[in-house]
Amino acid sequence: MKIQWRKLIICILIPLAVGGIAAFLTRDSMQTFDTLNKPPLSPPAWLFPVVWTILYTLMGIASYIVLTSGKTYRARSALTVYGIQLAFNFLWSIIFFNLNAYVFAFVWLVLLWILILITTVLFYRICKTAGYLLIPYILWVTFAGYLNFAIAMLN
Repeated sequence: MKIQWRKLIICILIPLAVGGIAAFLTRDSMQTFDTLNKPPLSPPAWLFPVVWTILYTLMGIASYIVLTSGKTYRARSALTVYGIQLAFNFLWSIIFFNLNAYVFAFVWLVLLWILILITTVLFYRICKTAGYLLIPYILWVTFAGYLNFAIAMLN
């Protein structure tokens, strides 16, 4: 199958833009975050943007695979759930970093995790590769759940 470069680039730019806007809106909260009590295994701050850039790129590639799968009805449903989870992802940053609502952010993250799982299953049913590309995302959000929960308990 020939790569549709324009669609691929747009599919990658969408999650990168969501992440970029969230990072921009939460940039002033990093000083507060640096002062929080954090649990063991907390990664250094520089790792977060690196990991998220990789994850957003993988999400974009996965969504492109689904979009161009030729399975229009199934793709539409899967991409709708994908869009919802992307919105939840965006809002989590605001809830956690700007509102400092750590317990609510954890509950929100659990809902996000469920949406990611559903998206992964739907993508997998359309194309196994698309589903596999979301596995690092769900693993990272699982780890983020540990961090979020611990920060809520420690602060």
